[in-house]
Amino acid sequence: IVQGSSFSFIPPIMTIIAAYGASGPSVVMQHVSGALILGGIILSIIGYSRIVGVIRKLISPVVIGPTIMAIGFSMAPVAIQANASKYWPISLIVVVGVFFFSLVSRNKYFNIFAVLASISIAYLVALGGTLIGFFPSGHAAYIDLSSVVQAPWFRFTGIMPWGAPKFDIISFGAIIAGFFAVMIESIGDYHSCSYVAGLPDPTPSMINRGIGAEGLNCAIAGTLGAVATTSYTENIGLIGLTGVASRWVVRTGAILLILMSFVGKIGALIATIPSPVIGGAYIALFGIIGTLGIQVLLRADMSSQRNVLIVGFAFLMALGLPGWVEGAKDSFFSIGIIGQVLWAILKTPMAVAGICAAFWDNIIPGTLKERGLSAQ
Repeated sequence: IVQGSSFSFIPPIMTIIAAYGASGPSVVMQHVSGALILGGIILSIIGYSRIVGVIRKLISPVVIGPTIMAIGFSMAPVAIQANASKYWPISLIVVVGVFFFSLVSRNKYFNIFAVLASISIAYLVALGGTLIGFFPSGHAAYIDLSSVVQAPWFRFTGIMPWGAPKFDIISFGAIIAGFFAVMIESIGDYHSCSYVAGLPDPTPSMINRGIGAEGLNCAIAGTLGAVATTSYTENIGLIGLTGVASRWVVRTGAILLILMSFVGKIGALIATIPSPVIGGAYIALFGIIGTLGIQVLLRADMSSQRNVLIVGFAFLMALGLPGWVEGAKDSFFSIGIIGQVLWAILKTPMAVAGICAAFWDNIIPGTLKERGLSAQ
């Protein structure tokens, strides 16, 4: 299985930005790094101590569904207001491209690279508009390639490139919500990967080692100034499409990615992607993530009034409570450390959804079939 950056960590990092953004990007990244190191170590302990099996008994599709839905749908303002709305024509090129390449086209390679192809086309349109002067400097779709020219071919950022990691209770409380979500996601990914590879379901020991390794890798990412990583669902789909499930292939790909990370011009080129292009990709991807949560819910009996009430309550609270909590920051902080932790957790939509759903799902009586656990 492959680890990659996860959308699950965007809401927690937005919380960290809200708390420390005034101090500058480097300070924010120092807090992110510290949170990832601590959170990764805890996730690793959870895995290697073999208590994942105990946690799984408390987590049903009724809990997983609204948690994943909150990850995708709560990011709508970031996708539309902060990015796509800056220049809709470019954003819509990405959205239309994703629909065409993934659903209309019958070419399997287009299906595999639907998002990448759509982003590339929109980027080339923006670049062409920039070169002919249609998009002047300062326009949302303007692309400045000077940073690519100035970037070195070889670059190694080293250990702690943003400075020494900062450890604080707010960042830690926020990032724990992200780790809670990705642990749920990873357990499902392990089963999906085994299924598409034609293997039996992973044993509890395999799941424990996988979660432990993911936590360890997140801690390493924090020391290198990178973002949090988790099992990458998209690559499991590639196994099904290509029929290639060899670990040697995955390891070769990992080595290639590591080598590419040392090429400074590649990173500089990616950084030139204009916000409307990113917004178009967000619209497609965040919607898909939210819908994946609905798919998970289908494993439970959604004709049950019990489940309908729990899911509806959890999802509504996830969309409404964080905004109120953010506005009441001073009140929470006046309580002390406990208030700071509560603020960080309750400001994160997916944490609110998971906590609310898990509380009621484990309190209100329900059969295993009703909760979607009979298949397990």
